[in-house]
Amino acid sequence: MATTRRSLLGMAGAGSAALALAACAGGSTSAGGGGGGKGEEGDGSIQFWSNHPGSSKDLEQKIIDAWNKDNPDNQAKLIDGGASYEELGQKFNAALAGGGLPDLIVASDVTWFNFVFTGTTTAMDDLWKEAEVDSDDFVDTLREDYEYDGKHYGMPYSRSTTLMYFNTEVMKKAGLPTDKGPETWEQFAEWAPKILDANGGKPAIVIPDGSDYLDWFFQGIIWTFGGNYSKEWTPTFTEQGSIDAATFLQEQVAAGHIGIEKDAANAFSIGNSSGLLQSTGSLGGLKESAEFDFHTTYLPGPTPGACTGGAGIAIPEGISDERKVMAMKFADFLTSTQNTITFSQATGYMPVRKSAMEDAEETKYLEENPNAMTAIRQLSENTAPQDYARVFVSGGGQRIGAGLDRIAIAQEDVATVMKDLQDETQKVIDRDITPNL
Repeated sequence: MATTRRSLLGMAGAGSAALALAACAGGSTSAGGGGGGKGEEGDGSIQFWSNHPGSSKDLEQKIIDAWNKDNPDNQAKLIDGGASYEELGQKFNAALAGGGLPDLIVASDVTWFNFVFTGTTTAMDDLWKEAEVDSDDFVDTLREDYEYDGKHYGMPYSRSTTLMYFNTEVMKKAGLPTDKGPETWEQFAEWAPKILDANGGKPAIVIPDGSDYLDWFFQGIIWTFGGNYSKEWTPTFTEQGSIDAATFLQEQVAAGHIGIEKDAANAFSIGNSSGLLQSTGSLGGLKESAEFDFHTTYLPGPTPGACTGGAGIAIPEGISDERKVMAMKFADFLTSTQNTITFSQATGYMPVRKSAMEDAEETKYLEENPNAMTAIRQLSENTAPQDYARVFVSGGGQRIGAGLDRIAIAQEDVATVMKDLQDETQKVIDRDITPNL
């Protein structure tokens, strides 16, 4: 029998996840705000822990208010889970160590599987049936991102892909297209001097640094040069395509074509760059903050040039069956056709329901707002699943992001840094994964 991506994870995941769990749990033994049911710690309300993706806190509260109005006996509460997916994961791990468990949490592309492997989140398939959730209505690609060993351990919520944003007036001034981006990164390098000239020497694009998911944005870039972070459990940082991609990044930063910023979206919105590489989940905020017209494009190819990301909803294993069912009913409401339409239009994240794409109001909105359609089209035309080294090897994203900062910001020797990433990743695989294969 062929070994599939998920069966490999099944064999290897438990060891790496256990170490990740121990590391994240840290000192605190209570996350506070545990939901609890009758006879349990808490006030009996449905506790939803979120980091409010896309600055969505007010919107999430409005959705909860609508639920509470229709469900007076099963009130829900929005609990601040931290400023990032990682902080929320750490808070959840602390609750597992002895605090009050929530009823559902936001779980990102690099946190959900650790919870599955340690048995701390529950399979959703039976809950979908019991709560009468139409799981077939979820966009297939997004739903299947959470499949493991024949079951699903998450449901799509704030799902995204990477996009390029360009200042439309600058691109016009540079004599470049405003309905598409560069077809390859080599073509970007040819466009960049024209873009700089058209905007007073400011970078053609800015990209977030390693503390803000540079490793996620670079995932698509490395593929287009024929490289990878890994091929399944084999790190490939030192292969020629990977070296070429990292060298290209370093050279483009040195040339001033690419800027690396801690808050890249802000740099773009205030006009300090002509373009931006950022999540589609930033679209809503940029529409509010940018004082100029901009357009979105796919990332350069050849295909695939981008990967999916963002987060879904997970339900803890360690709560009662009654709480799990009620949490699922709330999750179904949170991601309903109308709510995913409202959420996606406000934030820029992709609608997660097929029925949303068939809604006349949403169809009209997308026709009138082509920037919002870019990620939806790119999902099927220019994306691929992320490499294991980033999403399935413990600490992968942070490790790669730090290495890319050394290359792009510190301008360290590319071969040395990539060899360090190769060795460090292999060490974690040998320690946490190989013994469990």
